[in-house]
Amino acid sequence: MNDLLTAECYSVTVAPGQSRLFVDFCAGALGAFLPPDDPSRARPSLPVHWPELLRLLAEQNPSPAAALPLASLAQGAGAVLTGQQVGLFGGPLFSPFKAATAIARARQGTAAGHPHAAVFWLASEDHDFAEINQVMFPAGRKPAELVYSNAPAAPLPAGRIVLDDSITPLAERAAELMGASEATDALVAAYKPGRTFAQAFADFYSAIFAAQGLLIVDASSREFHRLGAPVLRAAIERADEFHAALTDRSQALEVAGYHAQVAVAPQSSVLFLVDDKTGARVALRRTAPTPAEPNGLWQADSERYSTVDLLGILAAEPECISPSALLRPVFQDFLFSTSVQVGGPAEIAYLAQSAVLFERILGRQTPPIARFSATLIEPPVAELLRRHELTLEQVFAEESATTLAQRLAARAMPVETKQRLAAAGNALDAELDALVGWLQSQDKGLGQSAETAAGKMRYQMNRLRTLAANFQLQREATLTRHADALFSALYPGGVLQERVHGAAYYFARYGLNLAETLCTQAASSGCGHTAMWL
Repeated sequence: MNDLLTAECYSVTVAPGQSRLFVDFCAGALGAFLPPDDPSRARPSLPVHWPELLRLLAEQNPSPAAALPLASLAQGAGAVLTGQQVGLFGGPLFSPFKAATAIARARQGTAAGHPHAAVFWLASEDHDFAEINQVMFPAGRKPAELVYSNAPAAPLPAGRIVLDDSITPLAERAAELMGASEATDALVAAYKPGRTFAQAFADFYSAIFAAQGLLIVDASSREFHRLGAPVLRAAIERADEFHAALTDRSQALEVAGYHAQVAVAPQSSVLFLVDDKTGARVALRRTAPTPAEPNGLWQADSERYSTVDLLGILAAEPECISPSALLRPVFQDFLFSTSVQVGGPAEIAYLAQSAVLFERILGRQTPPIARFSATLIEPPVAELLRRHELTLEQVFAEESATTLAQRLAARAMPVETKQRLAAAGNALDAELDALVGWLQSQDKGLGQSAETAAGKMRYQMNRLRTLAANFQLQREATLTRHADALFSALYPGGVLQERVHGAAYYFARYGLNLAETLCTQAASSGCGHTAMWL
């Protein structure tokens, strides 16, 4: 087990693929759409259902480690809430990054005199099986992909999918890749036949963050939906009002130069209906008013319902009415009277849209903070970076392992070769700049032709550099292997590591104290991207 050696913090713009909305949020420039966080602010008022909520929360968190945060909530502590889909074997790294951020923020509020506890919300009602049924663990030059392939016959909410016997050899393969450790034992104990995806995910992270007192909640049951029924009722009764507000907010975001994370389609709603027979989760849509139905109807696939019908379902079977991604944060905050929500770039964008629902249903907007973002650098990978004098930012700048290999080869070329190529390139640029400038002074058309010809010459010079680098690659085959290893470990497939690599692997290799290390780093990283050297 290795301890954290050092960490380097980069600007959020170093991490590829960030939207302008998220970059501006991290810079504190999204105040027109989202409120700022303040750790010294007291929690919102306790909801009337608080005792019942705490009873349900205690039932789902029976371990001794949960006793202290549960007692704190019982005494009026606030909740810092985050969450994620219930992915196979704990999902990718950003799941524990979210948990660590919530824990760090709860500690900050507590230190400021306003006790808080961290709560991890299982998005168990989501039903995109393809998003949660696989995970990748680092395994040499190419990550090993583990896939649970037995999809349910109907598009069930992920939390309801029961693991069958095929999970056993898959868990054994995961354990082989992870090696013997406490985290491996926790994973094998959690992912067993007969367990649901939600139960397995909850058990695993309860073990990983036991020392930090993370509370985990699955609010898909009838009891939780009954507590949150006022939010669902408002979404039914005021559907057209909410749709118009979301449409206006989406347009306002786009006018400001941002994007709308969710396309608000005509007649769409912020609700799903869960079929009580098949368990399938189907989007509810509004139908246009007609003379026969002046208030319009609701449609879920081929079935139609009146507003009265849906309110009846909500009263009798509230778990059959499910909030969408835009309504869910309001549903969460109504239940927990949340002080702060922790989210990644996508969730921050969701919240920028759903702010209009917060205002109309809760009368307030819960401030969000960005989750911790990092790339974990294992010792063998760190050694390769040092050997080739590379930074994480330089790896991110490459398009592929091939272009990274060419960069390594260019550095590895003999000094004289590099000097001659540099001298030739500099001389060519100087001569071409002078010649093009002169010809432009003689005639505009001639100058344009000269610029075109000069561009072709520079292209050939760059091609010569590439040929020299490729020659070096042929002479030193290890450079290609090193580039493959670096790209696979740090930027797999041109995607941030935190979105690809399974978190369980790192807890197995570096111990459960990695959870505390993540919390410490989350508290000090700000809203950027951290290179963590393990």
